[in-house]
Amino acid sequence: MLFVLTGLALLCFLTNISLGSVAIPLKEVARIVFQQESENRAWLYIVQKIRLPKAITAVIVGCGLSVSGLQMQALFRNPLAGPSELGITAGAGLGVALVMLGSGGSASLYAIRQLGVSDSWLLVTMASLGSALVLLLVLSIAGRLRDNVVLLIVGVMVGTITLSIVSIWQYFSQPEQLQEYLMWTFGSLGGVVQTHLYVLAGVVAGGLLLALASSKALNVLLLGENYARSMGLNVRRSRLLILTSTSLLTGSITAFCGPIGFVGIAVPHLTRSLLNTSDHRLLVPATCLIGTVLLLVCDSIAQLPGTQAVLPINVVTSLLGAPVVIWIIVRRNNLRTAL
Repeated sequence: MLFVLTGLALLCFLTNISLGSVAIPLKEVARIVFQQESENRAWLYIVQKIRLPKAITAVIVGCGLSVSGLQMQALFRNPLAGPSELGITAGAGLGVALVMLGSGGSASLYAIRQLGVSDSWLLVTMASLGSALVLLLVLSIAGRLRDNVVLLIVGVMVGTITLSIVSIWQYFSQPEQLQEYLMWTFGSLGGVVQTHLYVLAGVVAGGLLLALASSKALNVLLLGENYARSMGLNVRRSRLLILTSTSLLTGSITAFCGPIGFVGIAVPHLTRSLLNTSDHRLLVPATCLIGTVLLLVCDSIAQLPGTQAVLPINVVTSLLGAPVVIWIIVRRNNLRTAL
């Protein structure tokens, strides 16, 4: 199954690069990507400088958000848990707002991107700290609650409080700062320049390695913390590992691409339905592949092939992701059995 998903992801990757305002044949795209050559210099420039970095960004975002959601659903044992639903994305947004809106006009996102690779770490660090802060708060409340639905409501409320703080900040901000921040909230895969792609890829790779290292712990945590302790699992250390991984994944992706909803909640359910397993040693890589396919398909739709217009990626993922979640709820008919 993983080989089939890998082939599908590769096909979606090449198709995504071929689509856009200038259509490029699939065969020529494969030649440019794998052999770095083409007789058409314009196609070579478009693919290497514009579309390839964006497609790689889509792969990174699909892997990172999907695995982040998978970890949240296992840790909280809640099928509706995800980076957006538990307010983690809003926490990362608060970190970005602190940099963009709280440091004056010279610290806009565009200005920060022009400063160089080293300064992009500021954005990643603040977004990761914001998401970790919210996740710690939700985690501390989760220890006192037994009802998953109540926990989800608490997560939504924490996210709402975080968004309210950002809204107050926006109200007192300068118009030019506000405009750039609003554009960031729409979500975009095309705003990551090639030099900063290395930073994003490095941070997400670190988060994914931590997720892979946590696979066995996630399997045990699904059975409850008391059972996990009886099996000899160090629950506190496992929680810290999962918390760090989720914060790195969600924080870095949200910092560079804006809030992107429904990927984190929908993809883990699609993966479980397809593979019919709860073994995270298999689910983590499979979720990466399905998240990659979903993000590439969403980005291909967002480009509105044949036109100059590009839809915000967050709009497309919500349009496709929400029906998937509804389908899962109706099909399972009982959320407690959805993990």
